[in-house]
Amino acid sequence: MHTYISLLRGVNVAGQKKIKMSDLRALYESLGFRNVTTYIQSGNVIFQSTQTDLMALSQKIEEKIHKKYHFQVAVIIRTIPEMKQIIDENPFVKDRHEEVNKLYSTFLTKKPSPLALQGLNQVQKNKEEFVISSRTLYLFIPESYGKAVLSNTLLEKRLKVTASTRNWKTVLKLVELAETSAGERI
Repeated sequence: MHTYISLLRGVNVAGQKKIKMSDLRALYESLGFRNVTTYIQSGNVIFQSTQTDLMALSQKIEEKIHKKYHFQVAVIIRTIPEMKQIIDENPFVKDRHEEVNKLYSTFLTKKPSPLALQGLNQVQKNKEEFVISSRTLYLFIPESYGKAVLSNTLLEKRLKVTASTRNWKTVLKLVELAETSAGERI
């Protein structure tokens, strides 16, 4: 069994695309996944599967959600080693020791093109900063994320990829839960 962390894009945000976490757990279990755990209401699901093709897993979950709820939700999946690398490489933690409550990670479905990154560099961001590493965007948002220029919507539009953003505390907690799940249930 492999343990995965899935991040659903845009569920339960501003009253849109509502899915109860108990229903989401049941949906994952109906797909044959084991040891399914959700974390908070924003579509974070840890699960285990024998499958190793992350794109196929994402597609399978997206199709099941569409069939059951009649709306599209992008599902981004990462492995525990990928998430641990994301944590280890966060430049705002590693190099600058910024406050955790000002940090976010945006998970991308694919690496953006150099041209798209140039377009993002031209955005007037005030004090907001970002660093990209392959399919992850590290964000430093000194003020409220709700008022951030570097919102998930802007990032998707500029980078031309699907994205899902989580605060840094959530990223850390998801890895902690996934490691516990992997260690206790395999």
